[in-house]
Amino acid sequence: MTLLYPSFLWLLLPLALLLWGSSRKLMHLVHLVILMLIVLALCRPVQEEALQETSIEAKDIIIALDVSYSMKATDITPTRYDFAKETISALLQENPADNIMLIAFTTNPLLLSPPTTDHALINVALQNLNPEFILTKGTSLKKLFTKLASVNKRHKNLILMTDGGEENDVETLTTLVEQSDISLITLALGTTQGTTIDKKDGSALKDKDGNLVVSRINPLLKRLSSSVNGTYLTASSTPQMTAEALGDALNTYEKDTQNIQKMQRHYLDLYQLPLLFALLLFLIVHTRAVKYLIIILTFFGFQAQASLIDDYHLHKAYDTYKANDFNGTKLALKSIHTPSLQSQITLGNVYYKMRAFKKAIQTYKSIRSTSTQIKQQLYYNIANAYVQLESYSEAKVYYTKVLELGVDEDAKHNLALIALLKDKKSASLGMAHPKSQNAASSKSEAEEEKKDQTRNEDQSSSGSGSGGESKSEKKPEKNKLLNDETASPHPLGSKVYELINKGYVRETQPW
Repeated sequence: MTLLYPSFLWLLLPLALLLWGSSRKLMHLVHLVILMLIVLALCRPVQEEALQETSIEAKDIIIALDVSYSMKATDITPTRYDFAKETISALLQENPADNIMLIAFTTNPLLLSPPTTDHALINVALQNLNPEFILTKGTSLKKLFTKLASVNKRHKNLILMTDGGEENDVETLTTLVEQSDISLITLALGTTQGTTIDKKDGSALKDKDGNLVVSRINPLLKRLSSSVNGTYLTASSTPQMTAEALGDALNTYEKDTQNIQKMQRHYLDLYQLPLLFALLLFLIVHTRAVKYLIIILTFFGFQAQASLIDDYHLHKAYDTYKANDFNGTKLALKSIHTPSLQSQITLGNVYYKMRAFKKAIQTYKSIRSTSTQIKQQLYYNIANAYVQLESYSEAKVYYTKVLELGVDEDAKHNLALIALLKDKKSASLGMAHPKSQNAASSKSEAEEEKKDQTRNEDQSSSGSGSGGESKSEKKPEKNKLLNDETASPHPLGSKVYELINKGYVRETQPW
């Protein structure tokens, strides 16, 4: 069980003080308990259920972020680039349901995040991009629009965040936008008077003739927006206000709303239970109509019955897993009417223990979660299963995914190890299998899950030690590391910068 609005728990403090200092009269005590139950209902206790695919109305939005050298200009505080990043983060919060793609561009465009409604992943990609590693410093809107024309044939809403660079061919750009079927919203970053650009050493940037480089908004942006019936905006005083303006512009394109499929988290509400007990206490104290409570209990009982049955099968699955009766565990999990995160991870672990590695991989891949820690665990288990199948190339991909989400010493160790296993598959060489992410926890895993069967995704830890043989006994601190929300995200790989730097030549005047 989890609380969707735990902030209401603060209301229990004054009630607890009143309860402590009350006159100990039964009526007063009962009324305080009733109020506490109502506060608990306001916290909205729920039991998490499996993710389900749902059709929702949403827009397809592409955000194109200019990461050229001129975006370092400080005529917008702190810089044009930093202001744009904060605006994107605010925009993602304003449009939680929309399908958003993130592209960074200089001379070349680079896809940072494919279309997704998981905006947390977009933020991760955005924060991990380091413009210092980008060699191509110019701005090519032509290459950007050409790239967008090949993305898909559906209508797209493009939010273009740029200062415009030095391009001046409005006709060609207009043709490309029209061919790409794009509704263009331009956020022009910079000022008309412009400003100088500081280098790393603090000195102002100069051109090859020794003249100061002054970067201004390119007037082409306004003409381009007008020629394609788009929207032209400039930066407001704050990123939040700018994001609101962009949101208003998006709302003018109501016809662009489409039905898309999204994996949504569903909950079984339990707030009725504390309300029911509060009502029961009130009726007991103030009326004689207790007998009519049977009708109320029957009304709420049907919904709770299915949940109780699923809980029974989940407990049975944990008990059989602990006893190494994996066939019994599988049967119990298959009996659950609404699969939960914990039951699906346990099913994947069972398949792994039964050495049905392909089924384990399929099960792990079917699980959806927005939690970085859960994704790391799933990717790690998938990689271990691929190692058991001696599919080292696939294992390398998933160990790399673990490291892209955050620091993980086991994944790093295993990634280095499979490079040797790929060349030397013979068991006689004495090579160790990649070690489990939490080998010691595989025996106690069922016990931990049984203690907290209703915990949410961010708290779940089942499945992290389900695969592979342990090279050494795991340290207890490993679980802390996996759940450490302060761990810094892994930076983008060098391949990312190779793509955006493709065709780099030493530009003399990229600004």
